[in-house]
Amino acid sequence: MTTVLVTGAGGFLGQHLLRELREAGCNVRGLSRGSASDDAIAAHGAFPVRGDLLDGASLATAVAGVDAVFHAAADTGTWRGDNARQTRINVGGTAALLAAAAAAGVGRVIHTSSVSAYSHRVHEELRETVAQRGGESWINYERDKFATEQLVRGSGLDWVVLQPAHILGPGDRHNWSRLIRLVDTGALPGVPPGSGAFADVREVARAHVQAWRSGIAREAFLLGGEHVSFLQLIGKIGARLGRKVPQRATPAWALVAYTRALDLVSRVTRRAPALTPEAAAFTCHHLRVDSGKAVRALGYRMTPIDTLLDDTLAWMRREGMLAG
Repeated sequence: MTTVLVTGAGGFLGQHLLRELREAGCNVRGLSRGSASDDAIAAHGAFPVRGDLLDGASLATAVAGVDAVFHAAADTGTWRGDNARQTRINVGGTAALLAAAAAAGVGRVIHTSSVSAYSHRVHEELRETVAQRGGESWINYERDKFATEQLVRGSGLDWVVLQPAHILGPGDRHNWSRLIRLVDTGALPGVPPGSGAFADVREVARAHVQAWRSGIAREAFLLGGEHVSFLQLIGKIGARLGRKVPQRATPAWALVAYTRALDLVSRVTRRAPALTPEAAAFTCHHLRVDSGKAVRALGYRMTPIDTLLDDTLAWMRREGMLAG
């Protein structure tokens, strides 16, 4: 039986990867940092392996006898106060994992990158041929995603890179579900003026597994979805929850000024603000993604935003995450 290791296995995408890989008949290990992720990994039929991306010895144990590594772990924070730690995890951890995989003779590495490797400074529709500008970005997360991709591409291993857009779907407890809960509780302070492409987490996970099983090597694939403005998205959420929502987006200048003020306060308190200038930059940006390459090569499917929201909200209701 094929044995694979998943990093970030206790996370949103990671848990969907565990399920897809188990359904594909794999013996699945999930890198785990503690008992909570142990339980989440085991609940999906995988075997938790204690380890840390910053602990080379634990990585060597985790990859021993593994045929493929799915590297989905990342620190996605946007507060500059955590930049150094974030880079140690994202870039240093990826370097350590690649080194351990190479030493163990791992056959393939499937790396979860992000549209952030291209940077929000790119305003054209993203295709795999567009030059990545993440390395030039003032946002640490974008620099990290660019840097980790370069490490994977230059590793000498048999690799595939997946670059999801905004990931939405059942199982989300910490990402877009926070926005949904703000709408549900009437605590949404405003609507950012940007727009995005929303990828179904289930289809993103399937694309990872198909990229591995296909034998495709040394290729990158953008994974997008239906393009909607954040105003449209919040309107759809409000209608489904029976909640009033703003009818106009907050001007970009006002959002940027507000987050800069919060950032100044955070430099004194040394605590992460509720919103950061980096988050404002992301949500003022208009992200468009061409997923044609993944559709053709991997059978990637883009779930309509209405269906994706219905499925996400149904899951959140079952989990008791909504007031209604």
